[in-house]
Amino acid sequence: MKLFLKGERCFTPKCSVERRPTPPGISPTARRRRKESEFGLQLSEKQKARNIYGVLERQFRKHFAEAERLPGMTGENLLRILELRMDNVVYRLGLADSRKQARQVVNHGHVTLNGRRTDIPSAMVKPGDVIAVHPRSRDNEYFKIVSETLTRKSVPRWLELDTVALSGRVNERPSRGDIEGINVNEALVVEFYSR
Repeated sequence: MKLFLKGERCFTPKCSVERRPTPPGISPTARRRRKESEFGLQLSEKQKARNIYGVLERQFRKHFAEAERLPGMTGENLLRILELRMDNVVYRLGLADSRKQARQVVNHGHVTLNGRRTDIPSAMVKPGDVIAVHPRSRDNEYFKIVSETLTRKSVPRWLELDTVALSGRVNERPSRGDIEGINVNEALVVEFYSR
């Protein structure tokens, strides 16, 4: 399944899933066809969510425990928590082509949260927070290229982008309908952890 992990490349014919639709390993004709079990479906859905957001198992489990404590549906809360991570917000604002690249941009200290430099990709943002490129990093060649391409990118409804200042603002917490491009069945993830 196409998870859009490679940024812009996934939207072109060069995407590896487009070029080779079969998974790596033994040819599909040599494999026996088995019906996937309930556990297998739940596990693959959880792994898909983990890989999309680039989160390790321990962090993912912590996010799930937090989602269970919040009022409302656990699956939607989990996706909301994952969307409000700093690296994901930088990706959604268009300051990076992929979540891995956004994680690296944050790790290297190129991003500020409410005016303070932060290098923690898992930092949680709240409505009203302002995420911006650090003033010293704006002269960087990468951010010059990004500032030219930002006008062509669209941001989700729950975010607000200022292309001139290379900054964005979180207007509200995202709802399930606002989370675009994520084809994860969060109910199966909840079932997996509820065993």
